[in-house]
Amino acid sequence: MEFQKLCAPSLHELFVQQLEHLILSGKLKTGEKLPTERQLAQSMQVSRAVVNGGLAELERKGFVIIRPRVGAFVADYRRAGTLETLISIMNYNGGHLRDEEIRSILEIRIGLDCFAVQLFLKHVTDEDLELLHEKVEAIKKAAADSEAARAAFEFQHELAFLSKNTLIPLIFHSFRIPVLTLWERFCSLYGIDTLYQNNYTLWSYLMRRDLEGAVKWIHDSVGESIHGSREIYYRS
Repeated sequence: MEFQKLCAPSLHELFVQQLEHLILSGKLKTGEKLPTERQLAQSMQVSRAVVNGGLAELERKGFVIIRPRVGAFVADYRRAGTLETLISIMNYNGGHLRDEEIRSILEIRIGLDCFAVQLFLKHVTDEDLELLHEKVEAIKKAAADSEAARAAFEFQHELAFLSKNTLIPLIFHSFRIPVLTLWERFCSLYGIDTLYQNNYTLWSYLMRRDLEGAVKWIHDSVGESIHGSREIYYRS
């Protein structure tokens, strides 16, 4: 058996993580001016290069705004953030998504899946359907929740790719980490077979070239995970 090398977080990573946690916890408020780079370096006992690089990364993620010759300010990450911001929120919450983030991702998935299905059925081939069938059957064969989640993602991503729209699979893949988290959570609550049946039913509609049925199933099945009998929110 091969073991991977263990690597401790760098000072850069620790700096970014600490600032993210202070912002996400509300200890640093939106609009609040941060101390100067020199002050941050002294108080956190790191080099100014670490602070400078860390602030640049935080700005890219939407957590801070840097105004030249003025300073760095806490940004409203809900407005300025990216998918990297969502990953940071998950890490802050112990790998979990909050209710509002889960709902938002699922709502986006409804729109993307319905559009992908509409495009896919315009030029569907028997070979495409066979490929998708192999992908969906991999969910059923999965031995663990994480494996089933990956198989479900592969099925959905392949459908997005087969739509022949360049952007849909790219957008879908950018949500890979949070989507895997959701489907693994779904399996832990309702079982791998339920995840399989949801995706197999969609494939069945595609096999029959039934656009109306496929779109309705996407709305119904994903809707059940948002506000129905199979919610995947993290309840306290």
